[in-house]
Amino acid sequence: MTLTIFMSLAFSTLTKPKPHNKPKNTLLLMFLISLMPINLLLNNNHKLTLSSSPLIMTPTENISISVTLDTLSLTFMPITLFITWSITEFSAWYMKTDPNINKFIKYLTMFLIAMIIIITANNMYQLFIGWEGVGIMSFLLIGWWSGRPNANTAALQAIIYNRVGDIGLITTTAWLMSSSSMNMQELLIQYETTHIIPMLGILAAATGKSAQIGMHPWLPSAMEGPTPVSALLHSSTMVVAGVFLLIRLQPILHNSKNMTTTCLILGATTTVFAAAAANTHTDIKKIIALSTTSQLGLMMTMVGLNQPMLAFLHMTTHSFFKALLFLCSGSFIHSLNNEQDVRKMGGLEKTMPMTASFLTIANLSLIGTPFLSGFYSKDTIIETMTNSYTNSWTLTITLMATVMSASYSMKIILLTLTGHPRMNLSPHKETNTIIYPLLRLMLMSVLAGTMTKISTLQSAVVFTMPKTIKLTALIATMVGMTLSSDLIYTSINSKPQTPNTLNTFFNQLAFFNTPHRSSSMNILKTSQKISTELVDLWTLENYGPKGLINSLIPTIHLSTQQKNMIKNYMITFTMTALLSVTLMYI
Repeated sequence: MTLTIFMSLAFSTLTKPKPHNKPKNTLLLMFLISLMPINLLLNNNHKLTLSSSPLIMTPTENISISVTLDTLSLTFMPITLFITWSITEFSAWYMKTDPNINKFIKYLTMFLIAMIIIITANNMYQLFIGWEGVGIMSFLLIGWWSGRPNANTAALQAIIYNRVGDIGLITTTAWLMSSSSMNMQELLIQYETTHIIPMLGILAAATGKSAQIGMHPWLPSAMEGPTPVSALLHSSTMVVAGVFLLIRLQPILHNSKNMTTTCLILGATTTVFAAAAANTHTDIKKIIALSTTSQLGLMMTMVGLNQPMLAFLHMTTHSFFKALLFLCSGSFIHSLNNEQDVRKMGGLEKTMPMTASFLTIANLSLIGTPFLSGFYSKDTIIETMTNSYTNSWTLTITLMATVMSASYSMKIILLTLTGHPRMNLSPHKETNTIIYPLLRLMLMSVLAGTMTKISTLQSAVVFTMPKTIKLTALIATMVGMTLSSDLIYTSINSKPQTPNTLNTFFNQLAFFNTPHRSSSMNILKTSQKISTELVDLWTLENYGPKGLINSLIPTIHLSTQQKNMIKNYMITFTMTALLSVTLMYI
């Protein structure tokens, strides 16, 4: 029923002249409906599976539409609907001058539908449909302003990087089709005998979709799309789909030490790399995008520690404050005539006080300020890592990433909100259209963690640990905030300096040049060399002039004794004539 309403909503936007209120109201209604099953889940932790009659019948398996409603899907579905509701309302203001705003709202709705298919999928076929759905919708939305070359490039980057990751999911699906089952319940029962190939495929799929290191450049590039797209893409759809896949299929991975260690190292490296890269950028949207990559790395680390529910908890709390961060930055960008450089902002706490307050709360939640929603997940993650004997290196660099995340969050707050204005302002009035969605997201950024804490979803486990270890995350955060504020106050008035090698390394996303410059140029040169040397110098020459000579010479030799060496004959004749004349006169 839900999907039917969504589909009718999506396609009706083509014909309605002002459809902004209808999507907003429908999403509100869907959000309220999605809250109803949670009551049963909280009380009993039940799981419900709904399947249609088989649509495709094969000798080995019957393929049907199958929906699962369990802890993961019933918890995350209202979050996705709530965030999309807020973003759709914000889009009506942000994109009001766009001639194709109806199509834009429709695309956002289709994006949501694809994510809900992933969340509720009970077999790999359905999951793959949703997986490809979010991929193609991200391509269309990132390249929304198709007149900008950068937007087209970014959209292509997103689809190509994800296509590389999709090869892994296709490999896993093909493997399961031939040796196991497509159905989630049957698949997860057989986890004891899982082979390395499907596990590698799942990991590759999650690496591409969730922009882990090596496949990360597309995520900051995706900022070329409109800000509401960035908010939806980075909070509750698309990028979390990769981590959601790993959480859903965690029983396949958790017995394999190689795979969990790979997830652990991959996630920790991504966390610290993205946090370091965020500190070198000055574009507010790219800083927030790299922050998303960093938080996804943290979720991947938890999957590697066999703590999927902690990763899921961080995914849910992260969705709210990340959407709020993007919408606040979009509001600022709109007011500053599309200026995105934080160095050219300043003093916005005076001109846009409510948006400035919301941005501050979202940043504080991101860095793990006690009793905001990010604290309950981020602090718990670091405590769990501290109490784990698995990998001390991972803990060390995660703490470094925590310091750096506090640093770039303070950088955003201090450069955009405080001090004197450093730009041409055309401030807009903070109307209800802007404030209501931001207010809703702000309340959830404050309360989501507390609501989860008091719910019956989690079973509280009390660790006994020294006070310093308990306060490790908070100490790291305080260090990052102090260093950031000191650095900004000491360098804000200094002359611009040439970036050093390390700064350039992170600012250019390190591995960006490898896939986009070195590899492509080497492949191009190799192919050019092969085409010229192999085709022109070898094939055409051998079958052309040389081939003609080689076929003619044997024929000439059959018909005459002359060997076609006219120069030799002439030299011999001349030398003989000269010798004869000389001898005659002697």
